[in-house]
Amino acid sequence: MLPADIPDTDHLLDLIDHRDEASATITLPSSPLPADHQRIRIALRNAIDDAERQLEQKELPRGSSKAVIDALRALNDDDEFWQHQSRSIVIFASPTRIDAFRLVNEVVEHVAVGDRFDTGTLLRAVAFPHRAFVIELTQGGTRLLEFGPDHRPIERELDLPSGHALMLEHTTTSGRFDRERADGATGDRIERERYARAAQDAVVRVVPPNVPLILAASNDLEPAYREVNTHPMLLDAGVEAHPQALDDERLSDLVRGILDDHYAAELRQWREDFGSLRTQDLATSRLDDVAKAATQAAVDVLHFDMDATDEGTIDEFGAVRHALEPGPDTYALVDEIAARVLRGGGRVRAVRSADLIDGSPVAAVLRFPVAH
Repeated sequence: MLPADIPDTDHLLDLIDHRDEASATITLPSSPLPADHQRIRIALRNAIDDAERQLEQKELPRGSSKAVIDALRALNDDDEFWQHQSRSIVIFASPTRIDAFRLVNEVVEHVAVGDRFDTGTLLRAVAFPHRAFVIELTQGGTRLLEFGPDHRPIERELDLPSGHALMLEHTTTSGRFDRERADGATGDRIERERYARAAQDAVVRVVPPNVPLILAASNDLEPAYREVNTHPMLLDAGVEAHPQALDDERLSDLVRGILDDHYAAELRQWREDFGSLRTQDLATSRLDDVAKAATQAAVDVLHFDMDATDEGTIDEFGAVRHALEPGPDTYALVDEIAARVLRGGGRVRAVRSADLIDGSPVAAVLRFPVAH
């Protein structure tokens, strides 16, 4: 699986809220292939030169521009940074900090300078569903695999108790030697549930509660795992094949299909719920109303167009002002709305425009009605 640096909500909001007149953002296509890295380093050097020219056109405190450019050039010269790359790079730099992220989604080359970071690309990477875990559970052992947007699995280490595999063995009452699979394929129900519980306890320590978990288990262990599961996003649909019969490519195909079906069903249900809630003034797709609701921490769930680019400003009361063209004092409106939703403890989801309502770039489910 390609490396990816996905910040948690607190880190993302820290970047969104950062303010400094000498703030530079660079997004670049990248490549995991070492043979491409020299070309990408040249592209980054050119982007740094572009950022330097933009900074020189601003009235900044003495030394601010140099601090930003020096930090960016030091990153470009850092051989360790280039050892593991993905499909894109997003870099945020100011006189007091520099943050770099590797993303698996493709980006357009972009350089921006202003009083804040242009976090839209990173926000979309966080808000677009792209991760899932698969727990493989058989009598022969337990594996946890993580799947990213490139759909290639990487095994994650599980802290299983010593003797985990021996939980499917038991001793006869006459004291004879332990014998394996005494009652059916893998012992009796109590043994199977004990085995499954030890596995799932290790899994929930690794898999975040908001990331889908898919079960790939042998027929006798599948019901045992579901019986003891506590992960909130264990999907009802599992891999309907014995894990040991699947290579990585076939497993990836099956996982992709399960996730596509899951997200399609999720969107259908969301659209149905949205229609019902709108009659109660608890859902809206009007951008002006969503901006006000986000400002008042009234948005529970926001779906936004991942390709929306309209810019403008939103004041402290949530009033939207559209810009005829982008400028140093404007920003992407849907990005700002999404940021306000996150600050208010809501959830955000980046979707395709076809999955939204009424042709609007936003649609929000509210915690309480908001006056127009």
